[in-house]
Amino acid sequence: MKTNQIPKSFVLATLAAAAGSALAAEDSLSTAISPVSNPIYFESALIQSEVRPIYMHHKIDNDFVGGNANVYAVQLRWAVTERLAIIATKDGYIDLNPDALPHQTGWADVAAGVKYALVKDEEHAFILTPGLTFEIPLGQEDVFQGNGDGMWNVFASAVKGFGNFHVTGNVGFNVPNDLNDETANFHASLQFDYYLSRWFIPLVSFNSFTTLSDANGPAFTTEGFDLINFGSSAAKGNTQAAVGIGFRSRLLASLDLGFTYELGITEEPGIFDARYTVDAIWRF
Repeated sequence: MKTNQIPKSFVLATLAAAAGSALAAEDSLSTAISPVSNPIYFESALIQSEVRPIYMHHKIDNDFVGGNANVYAVQLRWAVTERLAIIATKDGYIDLNPDALPHQTGWADVAAGVKYALVKDEEHAFILTPGLTFEIPLGQEDVFQGNGDGMWNVFASAVKGFGNFHVTGNVGFNVPNDLNDETANFHASLQFDYYLSRWFIPLVSFNSFTTLSDANGPAFTTEGFDLINFGSSAAKGNTQAAVGIGFRSRLLASLDLGFTYELGITEEPGIFDARYTVDAIWRF
C-alpha cells in the first residue's frame, strides 16, 4: 500500500460517523415539542398541521382585582408547505370571576396569520420561523375583548436541538391599529425541554410582557398579559413575567398532551398570579 493512500476502512468510518451525526440532528428535531405556556403568543417554530384544544385556569393577583378566569379555546394550524403555515392562534370562551367585579362570560377576540420557516437546518437541528398575526376585535366587552381596531403581532420563533435537549424561543411586538384604545407591547418567551421518553418530556418556561405605550383606558399600572389588552393609561414601561414547569407526553405519534404551572415573578405581578395550562395537540 502506498504511504499517501487513505485506507478504505478509514473513509468508510468517516462517512459512517458523518451519517450518524446527521441522523442524530434529524432525530433531535423529530423529538422537539411545541410550547405549552403562553399559547397565544409563544408560537412554535415548527411547521405542522394540527388541532390544539386548550384549557387555562388563571389566578388573578389579589393586589389587582383578585379572583380567577377560565379560558376554553381551540387553535388551528395548517402546513401549506414544509415551510409555510397558516395559523389561528386566538379564539375561545372566557369565564371571568374577579373578586372586585361581577362575574362575566363571553367570547374572546379572534387572531390568525401566517408563519414561514426562513431557516431550516436539519444538519444542525435549528429552525428559525418569523410570522405575523392579526387580532380581529370580535370578542365581547364584558370580558375585556372587542376594543380597538385590531392588533398586529410581528414575531420570530426559533428552536435548537442538542440531542434530546431543546431550546425554544420567541420574541415579538403587539402593535395596535389604534394606540388610543390599546397599548403596544413587547413579548418574549423561552422554553427548555428534555426528551426523557415519549411519555415524559419535562420542560421549564419563561414568559414576559412589557408595555411600550399608554392608551386612554383605565389607569391600571399593568396590562392584561397575553389574553387581555385593557388599553391602560398608566402601564407604559411595566414588565410582567412568569416562570413555569411542566411536561409533554407523546401519547401517539400524532398526539401530544401538555401541562404547565406558571407563577408570576415580577414585583408587581398585576393580573398574573398563577396559571394552569392543559392542552392536546393532534397533528395530521
